[in-house]
Amino acid sequence: MTKAQILKKEILSQYRSVRQFALEMQIPYSTLVTALERGIDGMAYGTVIKMCNKLNLNPVDFSSLERDTTISEQLLENRVMQYYVKLNQEGRDKILGLMDDFVQIKKYKAK
Repeated sequence: MTKAQILKKEILSQYRSVRQFALEMQIPYSTLVTALERGIDGMAYGTVIKMCNKLNLNPVDFSSLERDTTISEQLLENRVMQYYVKLNQEGRDKILGLMDDFVQIKKYKAK
């Protein structure tokens, strides 16, 4: 499935129509339809990022993001995991232990 096909499928699953999505994104309908038919390679990068963010898609591989996370949160999680996999087992155990300790402290809990 191409990126354009993934986008169209996700748009139609979350919105009544491509036109409704275009209006909400403030993108000319004809521009969006052309991109979905011919491929998104010619679209501005910023526009693709905004569309992915609105649809909760990862802008790199167009996979679905968790509905409760933003792209910036997903990128942060990826960065943390990149560091984590570089650690040996002792380092991983230490980091997980520290995280267990920190989530017990009210000051550090996510809201």
